[in-house]
Amino acid sequence: MSNQTCLIALGGNIPTAEGGPAHTLKEGLKSLARRDIEVKDVSRFYATPCFPKGAGPDYVNAAAVLVSDHTPEILMQVLHEVEAEFGRAREQRWGQRTLDLDLLAVESEIWPDEDTHRAWRDLSLQDQMQNAPDTFILPHPRLQDRAFVLVPLADIAPDWRHPILNRSVREMLACLSEQDIAEVVPL
Repeated sequence: MSNQTCLIALGGNIPTAEGGPAHTLKEGLKSLARRDIEVKDVSRFYATPCFPKGAGPDYVNAAAVLVSDHTPEILMQVLHEVEAEFGRAREQRWGQRTLDLDLLAVESEIWPDEDTHRAWRDLSLQDQMQNAPDTFILPHPRLQDRAFVLVPLADIAPDWRHPILNRSVREMLACLSEQDIAEVVPL
């Protein structure tokens, strides 16, 4: 597979032995680079409220542009390996974490198909909290709803277009409430 541009979201809200969440995000990016994944660009780091509210300490979030020749499945495995390297335990959906690396998009690919994407994109919040897909879905089905993803992504890929919604990052961000956007504060 030839080199592809990939977008990821990074987050963390609990420290590791080496330092706080911002430090962990930086070290996670270095770990990706050691695994033959080019870190082409990184957004500013942002303080963001925990999601869902009250579920733990606030987060540090960022986004990055990667270049990789891995298939999306292999890239997801590598992201999970890096999370585990920094003590991430996948015990609770949307639980506290040392490092969260979410694959948002691989170029304009749609995985596994538009119907599956639509079904997960249209899930109610209650259903999202209780159900997780058994395969990865690209683009990430919630990215258009989350200021903590879109604000950092706008730093580095404002013109990337969602292949199903046909809206750029900038356009998706403009659809969010001013309050949601204001809660994403540069560190």
